[in-house]
Amino acid sequence: MPCSGRVEALAYRPGKFFNASFDKASVENERMSIRLRAEGNSTRSAGIGVVQIAGLVARRIECDLEEGQSVCRGDRFGIIRFGSRLELFLPPDVRILVRGGQAVKAGETAVAEFPC
Repeated sequence: MPCSGRVEALAYRPGKFFNASFDKASVENERMSIRLRAEGNSTRSAGIGVVQIAGLVARRIECDLEEGQSVCRGDRFGIIRFGSRLELFLPPDVRILVRGGQAVKAGETAVAEFPC
């Protein structure tokens, strides 16, 4: 989980199973979209989006969240495997801490910093 807060919405979309590194995987592949409302100050009002995208080999997404559920930063909420990918959508007022192409590890790499 990228931040602590509450799950506002979940949306599962069936789809194809292209290689997740292809641009078209974002719209064509099976995916689970999660909208989070971060706890804390009002600068986070835009919320955070997390999208699990199934890849060519895995062909399945597991998401253990429910709408309205409280979550904590670093929590595991599901799994995708074998060449799948996760997209993270952040509000415009965050400071990005990683570079394009940098490898990140779930629960370990800080991706962005919210303003205080």
